[in-house]
Amino acid sequence: MSPPPSKWKGKCEFKLSHCNNKLIGARTFNLGGKPETPIDRDGHGTHTASTAAGGFVSNANVFGNAKGTAAGMAPGAHLAIYKVCSHNCIESDILAGMDAAIHDGVDIISISLGADPGVQLYKDGITVGALAAAKKGIFVSMAAGNSGPGYSTLSSEAPWVLTVGASTIDRKVLATAKLANGKTFEGESLFQPREFHSTTLPLVYAGEFCGKGSLVGMNVKGKVVLCDRGLVDRLDIGKEVKNAGGAALILANGEQDGFSTLADPHVLPATHVSYAAGQKIKAYIKANKQARATILFKGTTLGDRTAPAVTSFSSRGPTMVCRGILKPDIMGPGVSILAAWPSRGTNKMKNPRFNIESGTSMSCPHLSGIAALLKHSHPTWSPAAIKSAIMTTADIQSRRGTTIIDQDDQPADLFAIGAGHVNPLKADDPGLIYDIHPAEYIGYLCSLGYTNKQVWIITRMSIKCKTQRKIPGGQLNYPSLSVTLGRSQTLIRTVTNVGQGNSSYYVKITPPIGVRVAVKPSELHFTKVGQNAKYAVTFIRTNETRLHQQFAQGYLLWVSAKHSVRSPISVQFG
Repeated sequence: MSPPPSKWKGKCEFKLSHCNNKLIGARTFNLGGKPETPIDRDGHGTHTASTAAGGFVSNANVFGNAKGTAAGMAPGAHLAIYKVCSHNCIESDILAGMDAAIHDGVDIISISLGADPGVQLYKDGITVGALAAAKKGIFVSMAAGNSGPGYSTLSSEAPWVLTVGASTIDRKVLATAKLANGKTFEGESLFQPREFHSTTLPLVYAGEFCGKGSLVGMNVKGKVVLCDRGLVDRLDIGKEVKNAGGAALILANGEQDGFSTLADPHVLPATHVSYAAGQKIKAYIKANKQARATILFKGTTLGDRTAPAVTSFSSRGPTMVCRGILKPDIMGPGVSILAAWPSRGTNKMKNPRFNIESGTSMSCPHLSGIAALLKHSHPTWSPAAIKSAIMTTADIQSRRGTTIIDQDDQPADLFAIGAGHVNPLKADDPGLIYDIHPAEYIGYLCSLGYTNKQVWIITRMSIKCKTQRKIPGGQLNYPSLSVTLGRSQTLIRTVTNVGQGNSSYYVKITPPIGVRVAVKPSELHFTKVGQNAKYAVTFIRTNETRLHQQFAQGYLLWVSAKHSVRSPISVQFG
């Protein structure tokens, strides 16, 4: 690793260790509590940091699973750690950490935490800190949240941050539930005991959730126990079954989680199966007084062609506060992600070097690292330009060439995937970008109806919204298009050529159902790099709108001989 850049002003607060050319800064913010070092005692920070910028490590694995060479997205990037959560996450500590990161001279801020959904921007310290960062040219990536699959469940709505949802990867750690009648149901478990017998054992259904004390008085000793996923932590369910003498656990999804399963480090032989599988296993138990089952552990498999798919926990749009902005912006890998783990972390494995975790906390640092690569490749690009490159080059199909699906095995909508799944190689050469100057966000805030004081809280600038040119969300130069449509509406966009000097693009539309889309001009011609072009896109409601239809979606593409620049279209009918 090269030495820290000359602009670096950060410091290292370790007492027992020290920073180096990789870890160039480490600070703690715990203003209301006892003094602490930046050492990670939980695991979350180590896992996310290594995902973003961890170096190459051979023979990485967890319990022998997912074995191979591990690396973060930007292994050559410097890391600075700002520990803002100790026993609790205090907003003042988070904001203090962000303020320090800005002062220290970071290029990217990765935030795998967030406020509750629906919080007004002037009440959210993270949003305030993120705008201060954007004004300094710092890219901010944030987790969408783990409150899905319901709508309007995401946090980090602000247009100046990249909001990241979570997708599956093509690797699974398989554990198959096998019934005595020969039927099998594929599931997942990180714990893969080789000595577990393949002969069937008595199978019982223990009811919903299997919380603490719920198995008292129930004879589960030596049996395979079926429990429902729900209000109780998944690993705690296994502990309860083990403490009650159960031999193995089948953890079945509730209806809302559908087909989304996770590989967890269970404390006993276990498998996590889909809702559909759980229903069939329950029916088998009900019909057979002598029901029996076992679990077959098959280890790591690669090549799942349904990936990337949206996982059930990934929070969804539409936004509740930031009108006219389609969120999330993008999806990244967030299910069963292998990354570094501290030996003193919350996982009880003995001296682990790696752990597998799931959450939008895991997808966010993937995008943070990719943003670092783009910043290195294109040092003059603004945060908005980097975001545009990521969004307009995203994939909207799975490995099998079909539309990305959600937890119900149905085509996922834009409120789940945003622009799609990140494609780093394409993002490095997007052809066209949509750029936004931070000053434009002031006009956007005024368009939300905020008072001058509320705008000041967010921007730290004395603004009079009465004299300010208001910029509704739909008119912000965003890479996606979001409209609330009465009869018709026109949005204006400006693109900048960052591809070939002499190039021409023609428009291609996949219109939302019930909407006619007209673009003028329908062709864009460039003679040099850096040249701008403006276009207008008009949405006209047609008589094809379905009864009770609230939303519709489509795409707008600018296509050249070399590039395809895609913007998702989200229409809400007013």
